[in-house]
Amino acid sequence: MTGGVVAAVDLGATSGRVMLGYVENRMLRLEAVSRFPNGPVAGPDGLHWDSPGLYRHVVEGLREAVAREPELASIGIDSWAVDYGLVAGGELLAEPFHYRDERTVRGVEQVHAVVPFDELYRRNGLQFLPFNTLYQYVTERALSDADVALLIPDLVAFLLTGAQVAERTNASTTGLLDVRTGEWDLESAERLGIPASVLPRLVDPGTHLGPLRGAARERIGAPVEVVAVGSHDTASAVVAVPLSSPNAAFISCGTWGLVGIELEEPVLTDAAREANFTNEGGVDGRVRFLHNVTGLWLLSESVRAWEAEDGSAIDLPELLEAAASVDGGVPIFDANDPRLSAPGDMPVRIAAVIDETGAAVPGSRPTLVRAIIESIADAFATAVDTAGRLTGRDIDVIHLVGGGSLNNLLCQATADRSGLPVLAGPVEATAIGNVLVQARTHGWFGPDASLETLRKAVAEAFPPVRYEPEAGSR
Repeated sequence: MTGGVVAAVDLGATSGRVMLGYVENRMLRLEAVSRFPNGPVAGPDGLHWDSPGLYRHVVEGLREAVAREPELASIGIDSWAVDYGLVAGGELLAEPFHYRDERTVRGVEQVHAVVPFDELYRRNGLQFLPFNTLYQYVTERALSDADVALLIPDLVAFLLTGAQVAERTNASTTGLLDVRTGEWDLESAERLGIPASVLPRLVDPGTHLGPLRGAARERIGAPVEVVAVGSHDTASAVVAVPLSSPNAAFISCGTWGLVGIELEEPVLTDAAREANFTNEGGVDGRVRFLHNVTGLWLLSESVRAWEAEDGSAIDLPELLEAAASVDGGVPIFDANDPRLSAPGDMPVRIAAVIDETGAAVPGSRPTLVRAIIESIADAFATAVDTAGRLTGRDIDVIHLVGGGSLNNLLCQATADRSGLPVLAGPVEATAIGNVLVQARTHGWFGPDASLETLRKAVAEAFPPVRYEPEAGSR
């Protein structure tokens, strides 16, 4: 058999989707089945995810996928990182907390009092982010009541199949995976009072997790197999980056901008730690050496605030077109300012950050949007430059994938501020990477197909759009 069809469940922090992926004679095609919103829900004890609603959307999408393609070969699931659900007796104990909930900050001091950050970095290779899973675990009152803690894509897989596992690319974001061995760091867990019993069995992308069972099987309509993919959405996205040079950088841009390069070995130097670069697990044992930059979150939250103010929807393409026409310079602010990480009042908070720099606060929405885009692009360019310096690589091109690749203004601004060509696309990189790992598991790209083979198929199916830096723009 030279091909078939699989389903990719791709869950992002602001939206989710179910896609069908068709592979025939190493040619690739995607078809959208369903798209649905996702976001935080305020509860009496903080921000949570609406996991029943999310699961309902997933099942509905998969039911439609099976209705369209009764011979569906498998399902793969990816999502954002760090968040988890606690399971006991086969049931979810409570709605998973959202990583933007304030409780995560309390865990930082508790963890670093036991394991200082410089030691943590040597052990797990992760940049400091206050919402990394281990900081959440030490504030989690119900942790000792759980049989197992399952990261979001593994939780969805459990609800579908009963399998209780942790796929390695996402497990690498918890802070409890040994960056050198790829196994759980049980010593750190013990020192932090995290029960080893809640850490599930680790599996690699391509592992068969089992068929749909019980109510999920009945509602979806077929005993389709679930296959582990690069379940951290960025891991799947990087699979689908059609890297055109050994010295290429990537930016996976959506709510966040994940900016970095792919390596064979982690970089654990003091300089990498001080620059807050992370070493996350990739498919086939690769290392995603990257830095988290606030992405289109700043724009989407600003638009949400303006829509609430106006009482009507905003035409984003029209707003971006107006922003592109803004003459003269705009103020650049720190897109990673922690005061901009929570939901609500984003234009007001950005204005306050700009005001502190002494620059004039934009007086119109298009001008503020232009400042947002230019500030994100400036942060991207800085991260690319730092990645090259820390690894000794002379970065010669940037591949920008994900939803941000549709934003012409952002792509051009990134090229201008980095002084490097930007190759934009594919848009659905995460779903494509999800599909490719499943397809390879089924042997549709031949025996032992490499990532490079998969990426060649991406470049052929989704040729990128090139943006050259404009003269004198830096």
